[in-house]
Amino acid sequence: MKILCCLCFSEEDEPGEEEDSVEAMKEGGFVNGGNSEGNIGIPEEAEDVRGRDRDEHLRLFEGMVEAVRGGGAHWDDSLSVGALDSLRASMRTSRRSKGESSSGSSAAASEDCDHDSHHKRAKVHSDFHELDNWHGFAMLLLDSSVCECCYSTAICSVAGNSNSSGDRNYDNTHGSFVASKNEIFHHTFMLNNVDEENQVDSSGGKDNEEDESGTSKTEDLEVRMDLTDDLLHMVFSFLDHINLCRAAIVCRQWRAASAHEDFWRCLNFENRNISVEQFGDMCWRYPNATEVNVSGTPAIHMLVMRAISSLRNLEVLTVGRGQLGDTFFHSLATDCHALKRLNINDATLGNGTQEIPINHDRLRHLQLTKCRVMRISIRCPQLETLSLKRSNMAQALLNCPLLHDLDIGSCHKLSDAAIRSAATSCPQLESLDMSNCSCVSDETLREIALNCASLRDLDASYCPNISLESVRLPALKVLKLDSCEGITSASMAAIAYSYSLEVLVLDNCSLLASVSLDLPCLQNIRLVHCRKFAELSLRSLKLSSIMVSNCPLLRQINITSDSLQKLSLQKQESLTTLTLQCQSLQEVDLTDCESLTNSICDVFSDGGGCPMLKTLILANCECLTAVHFSSTSLVSLSLDGCRAITSLELKCPYLEKVSLDGCDHLERAEFCPVGLRSLNLGICPKLNVLGIEAPNMELLELKGCGVLSEAFINCPLLTSLDASFCSQLKDDCLSATTASCPKIESLILMSCPSVGSDGLYSLSCLKRLTVLDLSYTFLTNLLPVFESCVELKASFNAFRPAHIPIFSSVLKLQACKYLIDSSLEPLYKEDALPSLQELDLSYGTLCQSAIEELLSCCTHLTHVSLNGCVNMHDLNWGSSSEQLSELPGISVPSDMFSPGSDHEAIQQPNRLLQNLNCVGCPNIKKVLIPPAARCFHLSSLNLSLSIHLKEVDLACFNLCFLNLR
Repeated sequence: MKILCCLCFSEEDEPGEEEDSVEAMKEGGFVNGGNSEGNIGIPEEAEDVRGRDRDEHLRLFEGMVEAVRGGGAHWDDSLSVGALDSLRASMRTSRRSKGESSSGSSAAASEDCDHDSHHKRAKVHSDFHELDNWHGFAMLLLDSSVCECCYSTAICSVAGNSNSSGDRNYDNTHGSFVASKNEIFHHTFMLNNVDEENQVDSSGGKDNEEDESGTSKTEDLEVRMDLTDDLLHMVFSFLDHINLCRAAIVCRQWRAASAHEDFWRCLNFENRNISVEQFGDMCWRYPNATEVNVSGTPAIHMLVMRAISSLRNLEVLTVGRGQLGDTFFHSLATDCHALKRLNINDATLGNGTQEIPINHDRLRHLQLTKCRVMRISIRCPQLETLSLKRSNMAQALLNCPLLHDLDIGSCHKLSDAAIRSAATSCPQLESLDMSNCSCVSDETLREIALNCASLRDLDASYCPNISLESVRLPALKVLKLDSCEGITSASMAAIAYSYSLEVLVLDNCSLLASVSLDLPCLQNIRLVHCRKFAELSLRSLKLSSIMVSNCPLLRQINITSDSLQKLSLQKQESLTTLTLQCQSLQEVDLTDCESLTNSICDVFSDGGGCPMLKTLILANCECLTAVHFSSTSLVSLSLDGCRAITSLELKCPYLEKVSLDGCDHLERAEFCPVGLRSLNLGICPKLNVLGIEAPNMELLELKGCGVLSEAFINCPLLTSLDASFCSQLKDDCLSATTASCPKIESLILMSCPSVGSDGLYSLSCLKRLTVLDLSYTFLTNLLPVFESCVELKASFNAFRPAHIPIFSSVLKLQACKYLIDSSLEPLYKEDALPSLQELDLSYGTLCQSAIEELLSCCTHLTHVSLNGCVNMHDLNWGSSSEQLSELPGISVPSDMFSPGSDHEAIQQPNRLLQNLNCVGCPNIKKVLIPPAARCFHLSSLNLSLSIHLKEVDLACFNLCFLNLR
């Protein structure tokens, strides 16, 4: 019987551990399945089989299929390859079908058609517009099929095989095999002449026993995919070699499809330790292969000679890292007629000291990189591209009339005359790379310009002897002159003749002082590290990219373009004059341009030449003192680090973002009008006058503007205003603000001593106020606040929506030391703030009785802070019915404290108090909260730093935080 196997093994399973099994192989082949390195065990005897009919004897991937289908049988070690042990261990079982004869890949598919007639269907046609979707479908189909295959195999293993699995795991989450780190999939065919009587299972019987109906006992375990052969072929075309090998283990149809020669046109043996015999065997198995890569393999000369003699359709050949003899180059023309591309990298041609001829009538692309040879002669009438990059040849004779791309970069041994001769011999030349050829002169460039009228791309970087004197290249589109020390301002006259120039690179031109160009097609220019560069003038309607960096002497820039959208001129410390006529410019970054003056504002305002500007960055421009922008397009402005600015005026109705970090000396700011939604001016400690007209602003922070005395704020949508520490803010400013900003919900006036009764009366305009912070103010009473509240309650309560609270739900009165004891009476006597939930009286001077009355009557409070209240002696909410009943607003039944009355007390209306803070109250000695106080929602009580506290008695069932530190 003939057996065909697909071997799958890891580096641990390679020769060394399995030498005996390798010796048992009769014939084999190898096809590269990835880039992993490893030795390949291939059987040596192949000559007897080669004379036979391939369609009769090749049954592709037979062994791998049998390993999946096997039940209780084992492979005979005398007939298997050592590498198969890895596959057997991973699949847990292996089995060979009896009587299966060898045939080619097409014959295998047609044989299955006897019992899989549904495979004969109409062909599938596709235009392959969505390659990514097809590739994903192929991988999903492969993973799901392998998953089913392994599931069936596992059932077989439990039934009749106890072999263990060690080297490969199956990922049930993704439905695919997870290969170990060093595992390599190899696609190998093995043809053995074995008598059928030797093919027995471990019990001595046949591999596949049949029942009375003639069907195999393992037939139900075979995985069948309902796909036509044409569709399967199309799906497999998106798989690489590794996944093709994985697909081969699913079923016989997939095995035959994955071995189709269409998928093995490229034989890649790069960095493989493959012998000449093994390589010859693979060439024999795939005679129609069109691409071969034997770079980095041993015996490279013999391998390429075998490829040339065996593969008549070879089109692409890649070799390297070795020595190629003379016979190879002579055989190219005689034995490799179809060759179109030849890549030779890091190789010694001949003996390295003789002339090497390369003659080929059909060769189109030739690459000789890092090659060692004295002289080379190339006669290829169809050659289009030639690369000799980094080769050390001293002479290159070219007879390539159709050559249009020549790369001789870093060919240091080529003389100026040799370069001139090589380039001028190619009249159709369009692209020339002569970078790092230090001997190139202007004379050579002039000769090239005369003989190569079609030259479009020239890279002369790192050529110190060229200055472009009298050089005319009118058809040039790309010019790279990086690190050319001879390029000066006079060279611009020659460049100006290149009317079609699109890309210009002038990096590291140390002698270049100025650039003035009017080129209608110029799109991209680079000027980096030009230490003497001082002036730039560009006029090009198509200019779309400018890179100017690290030019310390650059003072003046004049740019005219209709296509430029983004301009970055960072760290141009000497730049003082900038003139722009750029109709499409949207982003400008002038960070660290320290010498820019106030005149820059005219460039970016309306009428300045940038009508579509949206983003402007002027960070760390320390010479700006008065910034005035009037722009109908500006959306974002950054003035971070502009420490010298004292005056700012912005008339930008669509401005949504402004950054003023570091503007420490800003004294006057006007934002009229702007489209800002939020603004933080608290980082401007010297701000004195402020005007804001922002229809969309919602958040304004003035915290820290200690000298702010004049403020005009017209923001109808403003909801939050923080004016903390604005010590100069007076009543008239507060009244005008509350009148123009009626939707304020949060108002913080902490440490605003200039705010008085008149300002507090104006709070009646704020019908949505929920947070009011008057901490650290000089208030003597809260009458204006409560009178405003009464007015609001009378006029607004009748028709207010249920979800809008009446006046403030948060009232902060920290350190209001001038309040009298009766200041809080409206809270519990007149119900001034019925929706009040949070009250902060920390560090106040209210007496004990006023606080007790407040806590007793305001049952709707949820958060109370009494930190640092020195007048608090005890927190005692009653220890008897008589004492508790004395508290106003509490009615205590006579049987409250009778036995069994706890449950009834709990049923009384409860307080909503949740958080009580009494930190640093030194006079508190006793805390008593009995059930009658109804504080059943209290969850947090903080009594830390109460140094005289001696007794705590709490009846708070939800208490989860108690601090007595």
